[in-house]
Amino acid sequence: MLRDFTPVYHPAGFDLELRAVLADLQLGRWVAVRDLLARTGDDWALRTSRTQVLAAAATRTDAVEAWVAEEPDSADALVMRGRVAVVRALQAHRGGEASAVALQLEQEARHVCLIAARQVPADPVPWVALLALAQLDTDLRYSEHWRVAWEEMLPAGPWGLLTRVEERDPGGNREAFHRMMQFLYACRHTSVADAINFAQWTVSREPAGSPLRMLPLYAHMESYWRHRQDGTADALQHRQWSREPVNQYVRRAFYRWNEQPTPSTSVVDLNYLAHALWAGHQYADAAKVFRALDRYATRLPWAYVCDDPDRPESAVREFVRARAQCLTTTRTRTVASPKHRLRLI
Repeated sequence: MLRDFTPVYHPAGFDLELRAVLADLQLGRWVAVRDLLARTGDDWALRTSRTQVLAAAATRTDAVEAWVAEEPDSADALVMRGRVAVVRALQAHRGGEASAVALQLEQEARHVCLIAARQVPADPVPWVALLALAQLDTDLRYSEHWRVAWEEMLPAGPWGLLTRVEERDPGGNREAFHRMMQFLYACRHTSVADAINFAQWTVSREPAGSPLRMLPLYAHMESYWRHRQDGTADALQHRQWSREPVNQYVRRAFYRWNEQPTPSTSVVDLNYLAHALWAGHQYADAAKVFRALDRYATRLPWAYVCDDPDRPESAVREFVRARAQCLTTTRTRTVASPKHRLRLI
């Protein structure tokens, strides 16, 4: 029943194999990580998403360091060492660590990622990790973070790093393009408008089934959140999801989306899509996404639109409320339809 619904928050999302390995990793064990990445092979979408989640969990242990010490020639171990180093550098900057400490962690992360890139030249993941690190270079100390864009209407940025990813994983690596957008938010020489333009340009060049079709939803939500923070959010921004051109991008994201999630399907993407459809009063389509999500929820975007963004339970209530409204509305319309009434008579 709807009132008995309790959402589930788990970093592994639909990837059940990853979920089992995370339990081992949190205990400091690395063998299961090694075996999982070996099975993943060169499925770059899955490898990118798995290494991202594994790195976030590994920062709280010394499992990856133990793996590198035990198997120093392991390509996967080197890639994971770079991934973990980047997460630690990002955490240090966000956590307000002393500037010298944060800078040292950033430099160490760059160093180990470049080593991994040389040792595993076909792998896009070290370059994705370097793209993640680029957002810390707000003063543009490194020239590779300010290269001419692929499209003349877009701002300069770490396009060379994105090119390295595209060379290895053609067709749009999801995390890489999200990291590019994060750079545009962080850089002092770019703006929220630049990020929106980048997201819309990305959609124009990606196939219908690409997860990058969700990117404008992130950009417009971030724009709304920033206006809300500085007190300039107006009624138009509250209604943006049902107005053009935003509604057009919502429909594009929904078009040919995968109703049967795979292990590499992003739970965050589907939460953003469900929110955008719900906020645009497209309840029947939103209900399809909520059903595909099952019980999986994420903090964002719901924390951006709830009454009290600083309280996790407020975001949970917003997710549950939106889901219930969509599923209830859809059921009510089904029961009330003439075709359905004829079946009941």
